[in-house]
Amino acid sequence: MSEVQKEYDIVEIMKYIPHRFPFLLVDRVTEINENGGKGYKNVTMNEWFFQGHFPGRPIYPGVLIVEGMAQCAGFIALKILEAKNPESANKENLMYFMMIDKTKFRKMVLPGDKLEYEISIIKLSGKIAKFQGYARVNGELCAEAEMTAMIDERK
Repeated sequence: MSEVQKEYDIVEIMKYIPHRFPFLLVDRVTEINENGGKGYKNVTMNEWFFQGHFPGRPIYPGVLIVEGMAQCAGFIALKILEAKNPESANKENLMYFMMIDKTKFRKMVLPGDKLEYEISIIKLSGKIAKFQGYARVNGELCAEAEMTAMIDERK
């Protein structure tokens, strides 16, 4: 598998991950290959959490940066698994967080930023997936984390 598809919009993302407003934190996935992929979220002042997360100095919460990386990683992993085994119904699978390690926050994310996710696959086999995620704004590293997830059937 060299590349699954160049770009996926929000409609396609919602077919694979169950998150919805206000907790869907990936707007578009721009690249998927056998090693991982990329996506992004456009951060706007209209986000619900800015009302209480440092009023007067709105800062995108770090925990949501990690959640966005995880959502992006989950979508990428499910699409890769589907490409490897087209007859499998990966739209019927879900990814569940098991562990977050080596998380570092390096730069604030603010309203108006385009938060870019870069996901590298460390392991994708059986029911376990492990990823390295990076979040950047204008090429500057804002956060990074190692994430482990379990793949299970959607009930």
